[in-house]
Amino acid sequence: MIDGLPWGYRLQRGSAIEHSRLLKVMEQTYTELYPGGTFSHLAATVEQYCSPETPIWWVEQTEEVEPSMLPRRSRPKPIGCLWLGHAIDNATGARHAHIFLLYVAPPHRRQGIGAALMRQAEAWAKAKGAPQIGLQVFETNQPALNLYRSLGYHTQSFWMTKPL
Repeated sequence: MIDGLPWGYRLQRGSAIEHSRLLKVMEQTYTELYPGGTFSHLAATVEQYCSPETPIWWVEQTEEVEPSMLPRRSRPKPIGCLWLGHAIDNATGARHAHIFLLYVAPPHRRQGIGAALMRQAEAWAKAKGAPQIGLQVFETNQPALNLYRSLGYHTQSFWMTKPL
């Protein structure tokens, strides 16, 4: 497992049964980006795509006790999350790794945690033999865009919408 996290943090492999924990982080992510929005549809997304084939990693602040020894409800609240899967490149038809979610809580940003999660994603993709890795990012999320560009990611397409 790639780590490279700053001192005081640890990367923990999640489980496909952690739907409620993943859903809370997704809701937190979208609430930050779209305050006042309703995100009840995210539960269906988690239910449909969260599986043993779509791994999750959590970033937690370190404690005295190993998290796997704690009851699940006593585990520390995650300050970061990485959820991976696969997608099809519509231009080439190739299956590739896809980042469904990358999140770091605001007080923990700009410390290298996001970059460490991206290294974990890339290591997982390489181990799976993926020819590339991709993600979607909102154009208004400039800090995320800056991170991805600094790591060598480039824009492949734009998703355009028009309210009707």
